[in-house]
Amino acid sequence: MQGLPWKIAIIVDSTLQRRASLHPDNAKTFNHGNGFVIGHQWTNIVLVLNDMLMPLRPLPFYSQQYCREHQLEYQTEQNLGVADSEQLNLDDYIGSHDPREVIVLADTGYDNKQIETAIINKRWHFLMALKKTRSVKSEALYLATPTSRQWCSVFTFLRNHRRLKWQTIRVPTNGAKRKRMVFRTRDTIGYLRYVGQVQFVCSQYRNRPAGRRKSLACSDLRVTARQILIGYRLRWAVELFHKKIKQHLGFEDVATSGFDSVMSHVYGVYCAYILLHLSPPGVSVEAKSLGDKQRQLQRVLENQGQRRIIQKLTQIGGVERYKDELRQALADA
Repeated sequence: MQGLPWKIAIIVDSTLQRRASLHPDNAKTFNHGNGFVIGHQWTNIVLVLNDMLMPLRPLPFYSQQYCREHQLEYQTEQNLGVADSEQLNLDDYIGSHDPREVIVLADTGYDNKQIETAIINKRWHFLMALKKTRSVKSEALYLATPTSRQWCSVFTFLRNHRRLKWQTIRVPTNGAKRKRMVFRTRDTIGYLRYVGQVQFVCSQYRNRPAGRRKSLACSDLRVTARQILIGYRLRWAVELFHKKIKQHLGFEDVATSGFDSVMSHVYGVYCAYILLHLSPPGVSVEAKSLGDKQRQLQRVLENQGQRRIIQKLTQIGGVERYKDELRQALADA
């Protein structure tokens, strides 16, 4: 987070876990963009601190049928996000901190007035992609008209403010080739309905003039448009996290019908991810990828038996003691 005014990033995103059995509990059909997926949905909340990602407890999504069968109160994904934002206490994870240095990143799926209000009430900042239908108003209209009138969608708002000049912004990538992503943006101060004053940024790739434009809203008015773009790109870390736990840690490899067993499996996957990133004994800190750490840890575990034998044989009388141990093992067999 170098070059940004925030030191702590909270990234919220959801991922789908495909069903492994024919009739699992709490399964639901989700539209995943490229088709429908039958399985479970998990809302993931991760902390990014000093370029280190730390996943928090994932939030399961309960279907209406599952809530009826287990006498639970049904909550939408947005309601789960609001409740977790209100209950999340960062002091338990990182100790004392300045809440103004915390930024919450999310895509359009979490563009919700309750979530954004809960973030502001905790004195944090949010940086979110807005839905096209989200109601906004310019600063001049907000001061000149009643608060219940002259609201328009963010799509119409940006179309009406085409007089704003486009500016070119180059954002560095994390790759080894040191390439830069080139955007063209325009930004202005306005008001988000039911939330308050924010900074709007409209951006798109410069070399794709007909490409999709993204509308961003940031509650921190101190930052520039370039810092908003760089900050929003931090959200990609949670997508890489989803990819790692699915490819290397078997996030979807659970063949059970009971949802309690599914939850235990998911929590175990998260614990394995955290432990692997703590650099266990014998694992080199230079191993950055999760696959390299797994392979090194596997070699450490395989060599433990060999080291035990070598240690025993090098002790005084170790050869005789090892022979006795082998005889006992053969007798027990």
